[in-house]
Amino acid sequence: MRVALFVTCVNDVLYPRTGIAVVRLLERLGVDVDFPAGQTCCGQPQYNTGYRHETEPLLRRTAEAFARHEYVVTPSGSCAAMIREHYPRIGRKAEREGRGSGLADAARSLAPRVHELTEFLVDVLGVTDVGAYFPHTVTYHPSCHGLRGLGLGDRPRRLLAAVRGLRLVELPGAEECCGFGGTFAVKNPDVSTAMGTDKIASAAATGAEVLCGADNSCLAHLDGLLRRADVAPGTPHRPVPRPAPRTLHLAEILAATEEEGPLP
Repeated sequence: MRVALFVTCVNDVLYPRTGIAVVRLLERLGVDVDFPAGQTCCGQPQYNTGYRHETEPLLRRTAEAFARHEYVVTPSGSCAAMIREHYPRIGRKAEREGRGSGLADAARSLAPRVHELTEFLVDVLGVTDVGAYFPHTVTYHPSCHGLRGLGLGDRPRRLLAAVRGLRLVELPGAEECCGFGGTFAVKNPDVSTAMGTDKIASAAATGAEVLCGADNSCLAHLDGLLRRADVAPGTPHRPVPRPAPRTLHLAEILAATEEEGPLP
């Protein structure tokens, strides 16, 4: 099987290890991975801020970049949900505005071929035990787009539960939003900080070494709060027990093996 990796702009710029982990994991499972060089941002920041027309060129570019691939895999529920939920809406609105069906056709073609990593592993490849080894205590935060938009359910947890050496502990209030929400964190920083601080306090209270997630955008928010937990100015929040966990994308856990170890 051959798939295309949609690494996302956040991972490409800030978390390249996640993209490397996805390739390492998929190739270990016998999947050939292409990386179309024409890919770029999916347009979610623009669309979330109300710039629908400015999102359209990014929709068109993304559809062209992955036009020849039956499966497109991404380590981001947020970006997968943008393509599957919002691209068709953008296309339909363009069509209703009398600008032709090209955008709608591109969105309809691409959307069903895009899979978030964990659903690709479980639903398409049919595996939960990917041969990973990660001897640490882990708690899992389900990001909102994956949880509510894509309906990932227990797929990520089933994958983590099958990792040898890993002890998975429940995160209290797991289904509560971490407060990131993309541009929400910029527009409503105080509310975002309060929500995120509750989340990291819950994670730290589990005693986990690692706070795991499937979206690096949310993990970036939580990691920033963890690093500043002792000096957060003026915002009422729960104290964070020490030592606090480190954040890590689920792909990096699944890519680790006893023979090769974690990514260097």
